[in-house]
Amino acid sequence: MTASRAKANCWIALVCLMVPMFASYFFDDMFSTLSQIFQHPENLELGWDSADYGFYAGGYSFLCVCGGLVVCGILLDMFGVRVVGSVFIGLMAAGAATVYLALRSGLEPRASLAIAYAGCMLFGLGSEISGVAVTRSIAKWFKGRNVAFAMGAQVAVARLGTATAFILSPILVSQKAPGEMYTLAETSRPALAGLMLIFAGVLLWGVFVAMDSRFDRDSRDSGPERPSREEDRFRFADILRVLGNPRFIMTALLCVFFYCCIISFKKFATSIVIPRFGMDLDGAKWVVSMIPFFTVIFTPLFGALVDRVGKATVWMTAGSVLVLCAHLLLGFAPQGVPFWGYFSIAILGIGYSLVPSAMWPTVPKIIPEKNLGTAYSLLYWIQNMGMLLVPVFVGRIFMNGNGTDAAVKAEFIFIGLGCLAVIVATMLMRSSKRHPELKMDVRSGE
Repeated sequence: MTASRAKANCWIALVCLMVPMFASYFFDDMFSTLSQIFQHPENLELGWDSADYGFYAGGYSFLCVCGGLVVCGILLDMFGVRVVGSVFIGLMAAGAATVYLALRSGLEPRASLAIAYAGCMLFGLGSEISGVAVTRSIAKWFKGRNVAFAMGAQVAVARLGTATAFILSPILVSQKAPGEMYTLAETSRPALAGLMLIFAGVLLWGVFVAMDSRFDRDSRDSGPERPSREEDRFRFADILRVLGNPRFIMTALLCVFFYCCIISFKKFATSIVIPRFGMDLDGAKWVVSMIPFFTVIFTPLFGALVDRVGKATVWMTAGSVLVLCAHLLLGFAPQGVPFWGYFSIAILGIGYSLVPSAMWPTVPKIIPEKNLGTAYSLLYWIQNMGMLLVPVFVGRIFMNGNGTDAAVKAEFIFIGLGCLAVIVATMLMRSSKRHPELKMDVRSGE
């Protein structure tokens, strides 16, 4: 195969990997700009309140935290992305279908919530393992060339799914006058749209599987000599080696603290910015949509910057500081001034672009390729511990009160997490300087 054709195939494969993640992010965030409707369960035929919504949102991480993510990550290293990734892409679709059926079931609130929670658990585990498979595949296909840019582009498109959900969901579930009822059909429309996107992602994943099989055949026929099967084989002792790596532990802690500042915040973002900055739902929707739109623009650019100049741990620290500053503004900026809402979210979006574009491409530098599935799944596992708990606590804050007081109390949680993220990122940067042989801050290809 010619070099130009191989390069073209890399980008085609990347597109096939992007769509399932776009769909996953859309489905996960389909209620993020509708969270305020759960503050008035008497107007929902579904009957859920804010605590129910927080409980449902936490279901995404339940199976992941209970060990499913780690076990499946090990299976990914043992049996490969094509087999295990296909199983969990299918599980993601099955979980999303279960959530949709629960929303349309017409059952009493406790029953529909239980079914939706079960579906969200399946969707969450399938989505997270699919994400591991996608990240591991990008590391394989782009090894030694533009890996940070490719990962950044994939993350950007995935977050475009979040942005699409932020904008489309309020259109699909149009705002009602006070006292009007939201029907089951209206409430479930975002889930139906997300389910259709996931089915499209399943089809494109099938295309990637065929391409990846061909990629391996061509590599065996014409590529450099590969390590022996004995050297390349996964061993359970490798898990202890990964967990015993101090740079990996710091990366994992940064992952959980940082992502909870963003992902858990998005679940309740409109409930925070509306009372804090005097916005209506339409204005808040566009403000919150700035988070993924900024990442769509900046994540590939920052990824290219990391490929070109290195300094990955410096960018991680800078991004963590920006996210902390954003939450300080969201909590303490002048009340009722929309400018501060826009400014805070813009800073949050830039910080959200910086850290992942530097963090994810760094993992292959500190973990052997044969253990990347396990390493990424362990990262996601630790991250999901926070994503399981934080929405529950924030949901209870809004259950026990609303308005500015509840928004500020919720921000105290995110500010604390932001402080921890900055501390860990600084420790990782210092560790990189003490261990230059790991080349964590060296640009791609060196």
